[in-house]
Order: sequence, then structure tokens, then C-alpha cells
Amino acid sequence: APAPAASKPAAKAPAAKPPRADGEVGPIPAQAAPDVPTGARTERRVKMTRMRARIADRLKDSQNTAAMLTTFQECDMSSLISMRNEYKEAFAKTHDVKLGFMSAFIKASATALMEIPAVNAVIDGGDIVYRDYVDISVAVSSPRGLVVPVLRNVEGMGFAQIEKTLGHLAVKARNDDISLEDMAGGTFTVSNGGVFGSMLGTPIINPPQSAILGMHATKQRAVVVDGEIVARPVMYLALTYDHRLIDGREAVTFLCSVRDKVEDPRRLILGV
Repeated sequence: APAPAASKPAAKAPAAKPPRADGEVGPIPAQAAPDVPTGARTERRVKMTRMRARIADRLKDSQNTAAMLTTFQECDMSSLISMRNEYKEAFAKTHDVKLGFMSAFIKASATALMEIPAVNAVIDGGDIVYRDYVDISVAVSSPRGLVVPVLRNVEGMGFAQIEKTLGHLAVKARNDDISLEDMAGGTFTVSNGGVFGSMLGTPIINPPQSAILGMHATKQRAVVVDGEIVARPVMYLALTYDHRLIDGREAVTFLCSVRDKVEDPRRLILGV
């Protein structure tokens, strides 16, 4: 007997369309396009200044040359703030200059650079050049953009000398009177993005230097002190360094030394 014909599977019923949000039946009506603000869509093309072009070239050269790595520390600013509040009037009266926070970080950096010579060194061809002096470049704003004048022989300066030199260079920058000689050299850079409110960043090395310290905004943060959670003014510090020359141990030791000296400024007086 012939085999029975195979039965065809029953056709599936079309899926039910989800109900409309408004409860009505049928397709959802098209929505009118929203109004788009109209206005002038102009562009301006401005030639780069020579300084901006030079900065751009140097920063890109730095990225292409150095093996950059950044390490971080948090710094409790309580003691430094307390010292400044207690002595700022006497300091200004004695030295005829205001006491800021930059002098402490610059002096702490100079002392730490003498302790960790590799951070103050530079690669020159197949050689490493170690310097027994500290020239610190400080990033400041000028009408032509960011400039980095140099404080020379900072290892022999005190707070007052640093503040006076900083003030002199800042005035020259604001007056657009910074010369190439003011920016020449430098063995290390300190950049304070905190004045603009930066919480954290990874600064780019200023070639041919081998490291740069980034300062940031001081904010009240919850920290643990003697087992208790308390609010303290804390600044995040960043050290970007050339890993071709500086090992992680040296970089972290340097940054911890800066932190310790800022957290307890008496160390700068005692040399510890």
C-alpha cells in the first residue's frame, strides 16, 4: 500500500503587536521633528604662534622618546597649611614676600632630587648624565600660553628666596617678558594644575628632563588616622618619569620623600 503523505506543519499565527502606550489600536503616528536651534555656524582659522607650535613639537617628541610612567601619592596638607597660617604674616614682614605652598613643594623636590640622583639625571646618547645641582622648571601661565621658567640652584635656596624668585618670574610671565634664557635648562619640572581645580592628572615630561611632579587641588577627604575616620585636606601628587632611566623603586622613593617633607615641613629644616 502506498505510504501516507506527510502532513504539513500548521502555519504559525502572526505575533501579536504590543499594545500602544496610549491604549489605541493601529500604527503609532509619526512624531514631528523637534525644533533645532538655528544660528551662525562659523569657523575661524588662526595661525599657531611660534611658541605654541614649539610646545606642541616638544611635547610630542617627549611622548615619542621617553618610556613615560606615572606613579601617585596622596599628601595630607594639614601641617603645611597650619604652618603657613601661623607664620605667613611674620614671613611677609621679615622677607617682604608672601608665603605660598609652591615654595614647600619646590624645596621638598630639590632635597629629594639630591637624595635620589637618578630622578635628576638625563640620558644623553649612550650615557647617563648625573647633575649635582638642581634647576627646577615651574609651569606658569602667560599671554602666549604655558611657559616654564627655571629656578636655578634650588638646592641652596630657602623658602624666602624661592618665593621671591617665583614672584619675579611670574610677573615677567604675566607681562609677556619671559626670555628664552629664563626657560633654558632645567633638570626637573613642577606643574601645579591645582590652581585650575584639577583633581588628578598625568603630566608629560618636559624634555630633555627625566621626570615631572604634578600638583593638584587640595580637597577635604575622608582618611583614617589612628583608627578613626577624619576629614583632612588632601592633595594628590603625580610623578611622571622616564622608565628608561628611572626604576619604579627610585620613582616611588622620590615621591614618598616629597610627600613626607610636605606633610611634616620640619624635615626640610632638619634635613631628614
